[in-house]
Amino acid sequence: MDEWVERVDGRDRLLGVVSRREAIREGWLHRVAVMVCRDERGRILVHRRSEQASRFPGLHEVEVGGAARVGESYEQAAARELAEELGIRALPRLLFAFINRGGLSPHWLGVHEAVVPDAMVPDPDEVAWHGWLTEPELDSVLLEWRFTPDSHEALSR
Repeated sequence: MDEWVERVDGRDRLLGVVSRREAIREGWLHRVAVMVCRDERGRILVHRRSEQASRFPGLHEVEVGGAARVGESYEQAAARELAEELGIRALPRLLFAFINRGGLSPHWLGVHEAVVPDAMVPDPDEVAWHGWLTEPELDSVLLEWRFTPDSHEALSR
């Protein structure tokens, strides 16, 4: 089942409502919200997407997220996606948003961060594996493991 998203312009202003599939196919800007999660020790959550994931199956990510639904703010979308994918609740803090031209299609990417508990219940349809890495460990695996385009873009900023 496809989801409905808000098509936006280069200034992130609403143009209309479209299906996400159509936005990707046509290369229309829409909003995606992601959250970089840290534990209380400062380690970063890294996970590998399930092989059944519709986008980037089997690749690693440093963020949890997805498309913002119609009427959702970046923060609301990031919090909803965190609850859906990892079974935890946290208050996201928006770090920045930018037009990301990598990946399947161009989109506005709202990057958030939050401190989350170690205990989580990942959705197996979304997450095949997860672990906590220090920043030096993450720097090392970024050269060895395959990561999603959004992960590289978010980390480079």
